[in-house]
Amino acid sequence: MITKEQKAELIKQYGKNEHDSGSAEVQVAILTARIKELTEHMKSHKKDFHTRRGLLMLVGKRRRLLSYIKKNDIENYRNLIKSLGIRDNIQ
Repeated sequence: MITKEQKAELIKQYGKNEHDSGSAEVQVAILTARIKELTEHMKSHKKDFHTRRGLLMLVGKRRRLLSYIKKNDIENYRNLIKSLGIRDNIQ
C-alpha cells in the first residue's frame, strides 16, 4: 500500500502545487506506484486472483488517463512516461 508520505511526494513532484491531487499526471504517477507494488505482490502470490483483477483494473485506468494526456498535450505525455519509466504503447 502506498503511504501518505509517498503520495504527498508524488503530488509535489507531478502536480501543479501541493494540493493538486486530481490532475491526470498526478493520478498516473500514483497509479504507477500502486501498480509497481501490486506487481511485486503478484510475483510471490501467483494464485491471488482478486488482486490480479484489481491490478488489471488499475492498469486499464492508467491507460485511459495516459491516452487522455497524449491526446491533449503530446510533449507533456512524453515527459511523463519518460520520468515514470512507462513504455509508449498507447494508440
